[in-house]
Amino acid sequence: MAHTDNGRRRLTARRRLRTETPSTVAVLADEKDFAAMRRYTSFLFDDHADYLRDVDGLLRSLAARGTYTSVALFDPVDYEEYCTDLHLDPDTAASRTRYTAEVAATGATVAYDGRPLAGLLPRLIDEAEQQATWEYASALLARGGDCTSCGEDLGRAAFALASRALRRITEAVGEGGHHLVCSVQADGDAPLVAVLRTTCGKDGRLHLAEAEALVFCTVLAAGIVTDRHGGVVLRTTRPGSPDTVRGWALKDGGLRPLTEAEVFAAYCTDAATGEPVPPEPGVEYRAGIPLDGQPDGEGETQDA
Repeated sequence: MAHTDNGRRRLTARRRLRTETPSTVAVLADEKDFAAMRRYTSFLFDDHADYLRDVDGLLRSLAARGTYTSVALFDPVDYEEYCTDLHLDPDTAASRTRYTAEVAATGATVAYDGRPLAGLLPRLIDEAEQQATWEYASALLARGGDCTSCGEDLGRAAFALASRALRRITEAVGEGGHHLVCSVQADGDAPLVAVLRTTCGKDGRLHLAEAEALVFCTVLAAGIVTDRHGGVVLRTTRPGSPDTVRGWALKDGGLRPLTEAEVFAAYCTDAATGEPVPPEPGVEYRAGIPLDGQPDGEGETQDA
């Protein structure tokens, strides 16, 4: 009897150990990536929709066993480079498993929360794009070098300036929900874009996501240190009041507030075609608030 009880305890312990071991599922989110993997004979799926349904079922089964599971994107191009660097055969399940573990450690992931995969993928793609943006902007900062006259790290100084600018903007506009977008010209056609959502309560306390704030300040700092074209747009929402939009342009290592007319022109112009678009109903366009040399909180009185 004692031997039997001991065996049952060991079996229960092994089952619990499985639930305490986290898992990561890397998913091929779009048809193009799925098609790229089909050239490997060990990849047995032939239909993307069926593949996504099977991944969804796998996630549900892991959750039913109590396994904490994160979801990542499987990038076939990055996978091929990974296998080349490590001299791995890309046409094996073992190589795909090893790559998934690497992505889990260094890439963007989101926790599986029980929602259908179709609802989880947009959030995962946003996380991956945010990380890619941060990595690119960080590389630009790292190439900034040191000031020739004082020896200061230009990237570090630009990040500090960007952080102060963000703090002054959010303090100046005060209570409400704020949606900030920083856009900086990149080497390719598409600009670097960082989005930050914040709320400020009546007590003046600011609530924001630290990861979003880090990416936002890094992109803004990259624009400052490289002197690239770009700017910041802020949209503020308050109950019972029209939404307000303000803007600033990157210029001479800082943010120059746009005039009300400039904000209107920028917001009511199609970025792709340059053609004017109708102003959004219920939105007020206001001049950007001066930031340089402004004492903390001064803009709050001005805005009120």
